Amino acid sequence: MYDQTNLSQMTTDDDSPLDHSLMEDNTPPIDPEEMLALLSTDNPEQRILAARAFCEIEDQRAIPYLIEMLGNTCPLVRVSVVYALGRNTNSQAVEALIEILKNDWNGYVRKGAVWALGNSQDRRSLKPLLKALKEDIPAVRLWAASGIAQIAKLAYEDVIIALPTLIETLRRDTVAVVRSNCVWSVGQLCRELPLNVVYATAIDALIEALVEDEDVGVKEDAKIAILRVGDARGLQMIEELELEGII
Repeated sequence: MYDQTNLSQMTTDDDSPLDHSLMEDNTPPIDPEEMLALLSTDNPEQRILAARAFCEIEDQRAIPYLIEMLGNTCPLVRVSVVYALGRNTNSQAVEALIEILKNDWNGYVRKGAVWALGNSQDRRSLKPLLKALKEDIPAVRLWAASGIAQIAKLAYEDVIIALPTLIETLRRDTVAVVRSNCVWSVGQLCRELPLNVVYATAIDALIEALVEDEDVGVKEDAKIAILRVGDARGLQMIEELELEGII
């Protein structure tokens, strides 16, 4: 499963501000009490510092302040906040994150919101993630694909809803890493299914990716997904392709 892709369609610099950890190996631990105090300060720079700190530490007391900061006009602030809410998951934040995913113009912010929603363990996140997978830019689709599996596995009816979109994206998305994450999610959801027609359809999609996808990485990920599921039909196909020297 991939977690990076070309971000050239986004409007900020190529390096996300969250790619660089606040905590170097030799720095002392962050003090949650100090960071909580900074979240409510009038100093914008200190509030940003505090929001970034909660990307590293967990404290439910920070959530109301972080939700309020989602309305900040600076996208760098909002990026920090959505990742902080992904670290500090809470049902109160889900609707706010859904609105950010729906309406924020900045790709980095939406990408972070997708990650946070995937971590939320809240079924309200499923439909927004499916919509993002179908419609958003590649970096957002990439994380939406993996986030869907995290949410859909919570309920059988959600697996049934999620699989058609994942399979359709696996077949048609032009970005290989997005297809790879769809493969991963389909494989993950197969483990939640009984041996029925839905399971068979999902396995068909993995075999199709193994045989027909033009990208070697996607083929390899499909092979790994089938091996992890342990499906007999998929394993037989892998064996046949290996004997023929195709994979």
